[in-house]
Order: sequence, then C-alpha cells, then structure tokens
Amino acid sequence: MSMNGDEPTVGQLVANASKDLSSLVRSELELAKTELKKTAIAAGTGAGMFAAAAFLALLAVILLCISAAYGLTAAGLHPAIAFLIVAGAFLLIGAILVFIGMRALKSAKGPTRAIETSKESVEALKSIGKGDDETYALPEPGVRR
Repeated sequence: MSMNGDEPTVGQLVANASKDLSSLVRSELELAKTELKKTAIAAGTGAGMFAAAAFLALLAVILLCISAAYGLTAAGLHPAIAFLIVAGAFLLIGAILVFIGMRALKSAKGPTRAIETSKESVEALKSIGKGDDETYALPEPGVRR
C-alpha cells in the first residue's frame, strides 16, 4: 500500500473490520432474541391451551362419573349404593394402574452396559498407569467383550 492519505491504513482496516464484525454479531443476537421471544410466546400460549383442555377434560370425567351414578340410580339402586359402585370402579382402575406402573418400574434397569464399559476403561487406565508391559486397548463405547 502506498502512504497516501486517501487510503486507509492496515490498522484502520482492522479496526473497521472489527467494528463491523461486532455490529454484525450484535444484530444477529438481537434477531435471535426477537425470534426466541416470539417462539416462547407461542409455546406458552400452546401450553396454556393444553392446560385448559386438560382441566375441561377433568371436569367432563367428573360429570360422567356423576352421570353414571345417576344412571345406576335410575336403574333402581339407592343413590348411595350407586355412587359407591362408581367410586369402587375408579378405585379398582387406579389399583390396576398402580400395579402395572410398579411392574414397569421394577423392570427398568440402569445403564448396565455403560457401567460395564466404564469399569473396563478404568481398569485399562490403571494398568497403563502402572506401566504394565501388556498393552491393553480401551474398549470402544457400546462394544461388549
């Protein structure tokens, strides 16, 4: 470059590039904030709608239970017995769900393969640290020996 006063120096070019890059990063962050704000508002609105729907469904279930009890009353049962039958049916369904849930939890296992390979890796690192002559390759993740 010539030392002409019309052309910017290398320092000025670097300063301008740095300023432009900083401005670009700031504007990109501002755009991301705006987009995230709109997305958060939409997600919050959707979650609120789901909560309202769940509440209305709960009210509908309660009304259906009352209707079932009154249906049994219309069939000739005493109202107290009809309501006890409906409540007992719900308790039975709840007990069955608890039983199924407990069986599912008992069958759930921890990450046994990951624990096993981690133990193998620790043993390999210990043997390498002791300076054993035997070369030991670290196991690949997810590969059983």
